[in-house]
Amino acid sequence: MRRYLSVLFISVTLLAGCATSPTGRSQLVLMPESEMNQMGRQAFTNIKKETPVNKQTTTNNYVQCVARAITREVGGSWEVVVFKDDAANAFALPGGKIGVNTGLLKVAKNQHQLATVIGHEVSHVLAHHANERVSQSFAVQQGLNLLGAIASPESGTGQSLMGMLGVGAQYGILMPFSRVQESEADMHGLDLMARAGFDPRESIQLWKNMARSGNGQPPEFLSTHPSHSTRISDLIARLPHALQLRNQAQQRGRRPDCK
Repeated sequence: MRRYLSVLFISVTLLAGCATSPTGRSQLVLMPESEMNQMGRQAFTNIKKETPVNKQTTTNNYVQCVARAITREVGGSWEVVVFKDDAANAFALPGGKIGVNTGLLKVAKNQHQLATVIGHEVSHVLAHHANERVSQSFAVQQGLNLLGAIASPESGTGQSLMGMLGVGAQYGILMPFSRVQESEADMHGLDLMARAGFDPRESIQLWKNMARSGNGQPPEFLSTHPSHSTRISDLIARLPHALQLRNQAQQRGRRPDCK
C-alpha cells in the first residue's frame, strides 16, 4: 500500500507541474510565478543589505545601458544594481532583478561581452529555471522521504539505501539538470543579446577570458556549469543563427553604444 501511495504521489506531482522551456524541453515547474517573483524580490533586498553597492556614476551608466538594451527585448520592469564584489559574476532573479559584480567588468572587456553574461542570466529567468530547480529539489526530497519510509531507514540496510539514493539523486538528477539549464541559458542568451544588437562573436572571447581568469572549475561531470571548452564549442555552433539575428536587429536600428 505504501509503495502504491509513493508512486501515486510522485506521478501526480510530475503531471501537475509539466511545462516546456523556450528550447522545447519538458520541465517540472510546481511553484506559482507570483511566489517565485516574491522570493526573487526578497532575495534581492537581502543581497543589497549584505553586499556593498557600487555608486560610481560611470560604471552604473555603462551597466544600465547594456542591461536596458537586453531587457528592452523581453519587456517588463527590471531593477539593475552594481555590487562591489571582486567575483566575476552576475545574476538575475524572478521579479525583474539583475545584479552585476564589479569583478565581472574586469573579465567582460566590452559591452558585447557584458551583454553575453546579462543575456545569459536574464534567460535563466525567462526559462523559469529557478522555479524548475526548486521544483526538482522538492520532488526529489519528497520521493526520497517516501522511499526511505518504505525501506525502514532505522535499519542498517535502510540507511545504506538512503545514502546511495542521496548520492544518486544529487549527481544523477539535480546536477545534470542544472548543466542543461546552463547550456539552455547560453543558447537563449546568445540569441537575446544578438536581438539587442550586440555582437555574438564576442561571447567566444568572453569565455576565453573566463578560462584565463584563474577561476578554478571542478570536473564537468560533477559541475552544475558546462566547462569553458564545451561552452565555447556550443556557442560557435550557434553563431550563424545569432549573427543573422544581429543583422536583423541592426536593420531595425538596434545599435547599442554603451561606454
